[in-house]
Amino acid sequence: MIVNILVFVLLIALAVFFGWLVMRALRSPRLGVKIAGALFGGLFALIALALAATGAIGIKRIYLPNASPAPEMSVVSSPERVQRGEYLANSFCVECHSTTGEMPMTGGIDFAKDIPIPLGSMVSANITPGGVLKDYTDGELLRVFRAGVSRDGHTLAIMNSVNVRYMSDEDLESLIAFLRSQTPVEKENQYPADRLNYLAMVMTGAGMIPGNPPVEGPIVAPPKAATAEYGAYILSYQDCRLCHGEQYTGGAGGLAPVGPSLMAARHWTSEQFKQTLRTGIRPDGQPLSEEMPWKAAGRLDDVELDAIYAYLQSLP
Repeated sequence: MIVNILVFVLLIALAVFFGWLVMRALRSPRLGVKIAGALFGGLFALIALALAATGAIGIKRIYLPNASPAPEMSVVSSPERVQRGEYLANSFCVECHSTTGEMPMTGGIDFAKDIPIPLGSMVSANITPGGVLKDYTDGELLRVFRAGVSRDGHTLAIMNSVNVRYMSDEDLESLIAFLRSQTPVEKENQYPADRLNYLAMVMTGAGMIPGNPPVEGPIVAPPKAATAEYGAYILSYQDCRLCHGEQYTGGAGGLAPVGPSLMAARHWTSEQFKQTLRTGIRPDGQPLSEEMPWKAAGRLDDVELDAIYAYLQSLP
């Protein structure tokens, strides 16, 4: 944060300096100096001001987000909730919070490395009780999920862009119950910080880095069944749209990988759909992209995969 603020101050100083050069140039008796000074000095001053302004907006959004206080709550654990939470973690959370795609979820993946633009680092956290989890109350964890905001009030770059915020209240409480039940694992990266540089601040301020508004509960999931309604609920919190587009007709680029249209899956049978997600091989024998988190998705049970298939079939 301090470095980004220093860069902001430097840009303001540069804007003032170039503005001063413009004024000096305009006082010159030589027409060429006036024109060149006004054009180039004014251009550089505007660039510096634009970078300072968008960077300031980004700094505000990252370090001073408009987030509600964490609620006062304590999740009541039960074997059923822990089991459901473990299921959700294995079919969703492990893809970001495990370098192997398996338990334990000790984090350590730097998502910024896969972005062709140098933005700093965005490292997934160790979310076992041996990592950051032990410092969070249940209410603060709920705010992480719903708003993408840390316990000290700054925006978490990855959590602010994913869709876990649309999970139902019951599923989120089950997830919290499971996270608390894990065996603590300590690891060097257990306190990773988002170390975003000033370019990331500018892109955030300009709306070029995706983010989601906070979601207020309560959210109630429809009954679990192989229905399009329940499939829509599952896809509301899974991050398929980040790569496959809002309507699942293909990604439009950006920071996430560009995924293909999912409309081809509507020509598969439900068994072919499930087999594809559980083996990583399409019905035509072609493998799914390595960027596709099919292993986690394939851990969804038959009812939930059939529900997703039913939802895709229902799309226009």
